[in-house]
Amino acid sequence: MYSKKDKMYVLAMPKNWAGMENGMKNVVIMQARVGSSRLHAKVLKELFGKTILEHDIERIRQAKTIDDIIVATTTSPHDDAIEDVAIRCGVKVFRGSENDVLDRYYQAAKKYNVDNIVRITSDCPLIDPHVIDDVVKCFDDGEYEVITNVPNDAKFTYPRGLDVEEFSFEWLEKAWKEATDKYDREHVSPYIYDHAVRKCYFQYDKDYSQYRWTLDTEEDWKVIQNIYEHFYHGKHDFYLEDIVKYVQDNPDISKINEMVKQKLKH
Repeated sequence: MYSKKDKMYVLAMPKNWAGMENGMKNVVIMQARVGSSRLHAKVLKELFGKTILEHDIERIRQAKTIDDIIVATTTSPHDDAIEDVAIRCGVKVFRGSENDVLDRYYQAAKKYNVDNIVRITSDCPLIDPHVIDDVVKCFDDGEYEVITNVPNDAKFTYPRGLDVEEFSFEWLEKAWKEATDKYDREHVSPYIYDHAVRKCYFQYDKDYSQYRWTLDTEEDWKVIQNIYEHFYHGKHDFYLEDIVKYVQDNPDISKINEMVKQKLKH
């Protein structure tokens, strides 16, 4: 535990949070749109006959702490396909602002009466439900106002692509009302991190930060394809440690996208 600029930061790791349910609804709001500056229509790319968005949803559904999933896309006609996929998967959809993503999140959470927002982006087709559960259980303990496993200003230990953060509707509403900076409106949570006092930077007990399993470039796509071709046989039964062992045994895979720089998400 340490302080920085009068803010309290807590480093936490997975443990048994049994019995710490707080009765609040934890809902994934997953932003998704066709437009992308580096890889167009990436969430509609297909692996084994299913879009990336479908694979996202199937993996998130395995998380035991998640009460619901909302796909938050834009009102652009280009994103009609996103809505179609979400409906086909049986999850809720909200359509809102393309550039003011903070407003899109707020309006989606307000419409569906969400207590706690679990923010996941749709470019993470290897998202791990067990990691989601660990982060959400820690947040449910009630000690923190915001929690993330991929902090920008502290050491992160998870591979990129397993990104999970959670905050309350109250904090989302505060950010929505008070944030004026374009960056804050586009990236949803920076205002919360700048103003919350009790923040948790959730860390794994091993450092896998060198791995990049998110989908933002053609190089990323090659890595994701390789991992899916090895593991996926109609079921999402491969997780963090399974994938780590595979890429450690086959180091050339991670070299494919090791030069790709991550765009900050908060």
